Amino acid sequence: MVVADVKSEENEENVTDNNAEEIHCEPIFTLEILKIIKDAQQQHGLRHGDYQRYRGYCTRRIRRLRKVLHIIQGDRRHFKRKDVTEAHLKDEKYLYIPLMQAERAWGYAMQLRQEANTEPRKRFHLCSRLRKATLYADQLQKLCESSKCDARTKLEAQAYVAWIYGSLYFELKKWKPAMENLEKALVVYEKLCGALPEEDQLMYRQRCDELDPSLRFCTYNIRDEGGDTAIEDLISLRGQAHGDLLDNLDSLMAQTRERRSEVLSEAQWRGRNFPVRPERVRLFLLAERDLENAQGKTDIEHLERHLMDCKDAIAALKEEMKSEPGTKGKTSTTSLQYLLSYLTYIRLSRTVQRNLLMIESAKSCMSENTENEGRKTRPQDLTRLYEIILQNLAEMQQLTGLEEDNEFQNEIEAKITAYKAFRCFYISEVLSGLRRWREAGALYHRAEAYIISARGSKALPSSLKTELNKLLESIDSARYSALAYAALEGEPSSTATTPTAQTGSVVGKGSKAKKVPLIERLEEYWEDPGLANKQPNIMKLPPDMQPIPCKPLFFDLALNLVEFPSLEDKLDASAKKANAAGLTGFVKGLWGWGGKK
Repeated sequence: MVVADVKSEENEENVTDNNAEEIHCEPIFTLEILKIIKDAQQQHGLRHGDYQRYRGYCTRRIRRLRKVLHIIQGDRRHFKRKDVTEAHLKDEKYLYIPLMQAERAWGYAMQLRQEANTEPRKRFHLCSRLRKATLYADQLQKLCESSKCDARTKLEAQAYVAWIYGSLYFELKKWKPAMENLEKALVVYEKLCGALPEEDQLMYRQRCDELDPSLRFCTYNIRDEGGDTAIEDLISLRGQAHGDLLDNLDSLMAQTRERRSEVLSEAQWRGRNFPVRPERVRLFLLAERDLENAQGKTDIEHLERHLMDCKDAIAALKEEMKSEPGTKGKTSTTSLQYLLSYLTYIRLSRTVQRNLLMIESAKSCMSENTENEGRKTRPQDLTRLYEIILQNLAEMQQLTGLEEDNEFQNEIEAKITAYKAFRCFYISEVLSGLRRWREAGALYHRAEAYIISARGSKALPSSLKTELNKLLESIDSARYSALAYAALEGEPSSTATTPTAQTGSVVGKGSKAKKVPLIERLEEYWEDPGLANKQPNIMKLPPDMQPIPCKPLFFDLALNLVEFPSLEDKLDASAKKANAAGLTGFVKGLWGWGGKK
């Protein structure tokens, strides 16, 4: 099993396969062993002396690392041991595996040390786990001696191994070898403390203070066992140990100081100098410098890893800004804010570079005639990539501290105009595939206007101007093809989107054209041979129904309550008598009385 404390769990999930291609310049790894183990211990139990929790964390960490780095030791049924070798060192995260293995064994030993107060037999198990920790520590030191690790990593590995051995001999009550190893660790940590910046020295001073009581206890026991002779032997032992160690220590310390000067204590961008304090930011800027100086072609996978490191550096800088005291004034805060803008600019520019590489790869796939049509890149995919590029450039314009930098703003504006031309071109290609020739021709014209505007800017890079010239040639041929197809299918040659331009539309390719009647297109000249036939298409009968405004309807709800005037005086008198006689005669005849005799 292997354990590793990776600085960010998000970085682990984005580690690529061992067979991924490497860039031309080989990276140099820096492993801050003391800082890594101290952070892990404080966050996972040792703040409260809970060694069992720390040991469980190490176990889970090992499982995740082995899965991500593709060095799993068999399956549930079978076990096949796989140790990290120098051939695996394509990423510094492989160094975390033996380190965290040693930490897991040490944490288990410290847990047993607490339990040995009531169960003395557990002290034997304690020593066994410390011996296991020394084996993993030796494996770590062997890997750190590789040329792929810098001098600071080698010194940290030597000090860590000496401390682990010193802890083992201390538990075994072998005071002389214990003191020799603890002295060696103390000397290395003191030297490292003097070679590092002030903000990194505190942790190493604390480690030296932790080693001092153990050294005094070893001195006491050596004196108690051998008297004055033991003291003389102790002095000679110290001199011999220091002499053996200092042979390589001076050269390694010189390399560490040289490496420190390379890690950029101060950065310069857009004519302004600003300090770089977080260690993670320094390491990232060094990697950025190596990437710029790389002669080989940068691949997409390496850029994605570089972008993940950039996000980690930005997160570390934001944490630094949150913990920045208010008593330092606005100068420090302004420098950190400008550094944040610089890191954000690197992230956006590298994202644009990655998308351009993806576009280049997609174009090469489009040009090839592959048998599997489903794998061919569509113009919609390129449109999306150019849309992301435009979003990144728009974010660059809004970076803090660059609002008044006219040169920077003009350069970004010219790039935005250029990439808008590419986006319009591929949108036109999509519309052409849908046989919407009129819209395609309009967007071809818009892309040409963007090209003319971008080429007129002096801030546009020459390489981008060359690409725009090639794009202009493609636009000329594609636009005239769209106009020709529009004319063949009955569309007007004009690219203007007017309502009358749809009068000659064609229902479908190869189908009979259904033209509108003559009465509806009197303002246009159109030769129609059908007008001379026996059934000319002059107007449509019956005409189509058209909507008209509805007339309002009034409902007289008071009619039942109206009292009409009497009209009896206007009726004819003879009509009255006839009506009266008729009524009485009807009654007399009905009952058989009242008739004439």
